[in-house]
Amino acid sequence: MKDFWNERYANEEFAYGTEPNVFFKQQLDKLKPGKLLLPAEGEGRNAVYAAAQGWEVTAFDMSVKGKDKALQLAKLKGVDITYEVIGVEEFKSDEKFDVIGLSFVHFPVEIRKKAHQHLLQFLKVGGEVIFEGFAKAQLGNASGGPKNAAMLFSIEEIKEEFSLLEFKILEEKTIDLSEGDYHKGKAEVIQFVGVSK
Repeated sequence: MKDFWNERYANEEFAYGTEPNVFFKQQLDKLKPGKLLLPAEGEGRNAVYAAAQGWEVTAFDMSVKGKDKALQLAKLKGVDITYEVIGVEEFKSDEKFDVIGLSFVHFPVEIRKKAHQHLLQFLKVGGEVIFEGFAKAQLGNASGGPKNAAMLFSIEEIKEEFSLLEFKILEEKTIDLSEGDYHKGKAEVIQFVGVSK
């Protein structure tokens, strides 16, 4: 997987654009800035946007190329972000975060539930998870996402994998994606905002 993402992020263009994910931005803008964790953050579009709004941002990804692009974007926008190259299972922090943002983060099936539960330990009580991912119904659409149904989400899987959260929003919907070259067109997604109990 590391090679896949390094290759995708190797081009000069930003694979998913430089603007933040729409749902992430909408939800983040409702909150008072604090500490934000962005796992599998890729080229940094959400991290850089959040930092510009006054958030203290910690991001990580397994891709060195992703980090390079994220730091390049941060410099361009005149903001600071902390960015580690590490896998989700290895990520550790002494911090507790106000928000964890997961935008189209599709971990491999064999680690997914464990990875999500690992991340939740870094969320403050009362902290929020802002999530958008491709639903099972996305399979067959050309607008992006894994081609393996098991890596896509159902509402039931979300409830099970994030059982420690109380959901403020949890819905499956059709949206129009316009995020760089790889997320374009009609897409079936699940969006949620969950609060740590």
